[in-house]
Amino acid sequence: MERYNGFDFYDIDSHLSDEERMVRDLVRGWVDDKVIPIIEGHCRAGTFPMELAAEMGEMGLLGMNLEGYGCAGMSNIAYGLTCQELERGDSGIRSFASVQGSLAMFPIWKFGTEELKQKYLPKMAAGELIGCFGLTEPDFGSNPSGMVTKAVDDGDSYVLNGAKMWITNGTIADVAVVWAKLDGVIRGFVVEKDDPGFTAPEMHGKHSLKASVTSELVFSDCRIPKGRLLPEVQGLRGPFSCLNNARFGISWGALGAAMACFHSANEYAKSRIQFGRPIAGFQLVQNKLAWMLREITKGQLLALHLGRMKDAGTLIPAQISLAKMNNVDIALQIARMSRDIHGANGILDEYPVMRHMANLESVYTYEGTHDIHNLILGRHITGIQAFQ
Repeated sequence: MERYNGFDFYDIDSHLSDEERMVRDLVRGWVDDKVIPIIEGHCRAGTFPMELAAEMGEMGLLGMNLEGYGCAGMSNIAYGLTCQELERGDSGIRSFASVQGSLAMFPIWKFGTEELKQKYLPKMAAGELIGCFGLTEPDFGSNPSGMVTKAVDDGDSYVLNGAKMWITNGTIADVAVVWAKLDGVIRGFVVEKDDPGFTAPEMHGKHSLKASVTSELVFSDCRIPKGRLLPEVQGLRGPFSCLNNARFGISWGALGAAMACFHSANEYAKSRIQFGRPIAGFQLVQNKLAWMLREITKGQLLALHLGRMKDAGTLIPAQISLAKMNNVDIALQIARMSRDIHGANGILDEYPVMRHMANLESVYTYEGTHDIHNLILGRHITGIQAFQ
């Protein structure tokens, strides 16, 4: 297959800074050289390529839009472009970086004490410590306010009991940012992997995100020092602020998966001969390719302006919901359409489309399902809460 050069039908590059283009191109080359050659093997085996964590740290990709503590302090556009290229490799690679930076490092950076920041963030930025984020529970996903995980004040420590589910990085994590109710109020706690009463069994049998570690977090009288409470936030504002950062990255990452599928479909259509000519010469195939380009271009413009608003501090959460919902939706449709263009060959892991399609089925659901984001927009439009 011809080497990937990106898709820029509306000259997005002209709206990027030199630094943003440099970051994008650096990550693009790394994905081509280090991720794509190995990712199908890891998908087959159901394993995450751990050696890539340190390399992402060395490139400054972990917590890259945070300031200080060893973080790169890049723009949100640079972070978005990074997510785009990482997910062009695989959703599991982008998920690792997204969870590390937006869901584990960000709450420590935003809500933690100076002692917690100094202790964890430099090593997390370097990829020396892996983090995860514990919010979703077996019985509470879209309704996190109903969580049953509890923390009890026990003198010089807190004792946690409960369980979390569908946790990316959980089994390999050194540090977990866990949300639990303390005296009925949701609070954030930092749990370390060796804390007594804490286990993180890996979940197996997935048909999606197979090159990503997905785990449970189980707390059975898990005792942690009081200094590991995140003191600067209470209620769902804490975890939702983390999720909004992660959803922002997903809105860019999904475009990367869409671009990978579009690239594969275009190359395949030009080389696959049927009825005496390449199938790219038939109107039905060209119609599909034109639709893919149209939706990717709209998604790029949506993500770009979203990033500019985030950098300017004018962004509202409903705008993130629109971008996450739209871009994942069109990426999943593009993956399915690309599989159709590949015909029977589309199910082979010689091509990336079936892997991306399966991954995007999870991305469509996690960090707010498609329907939940519709309801967030509905609430913004009408002022009426439809969740309950």
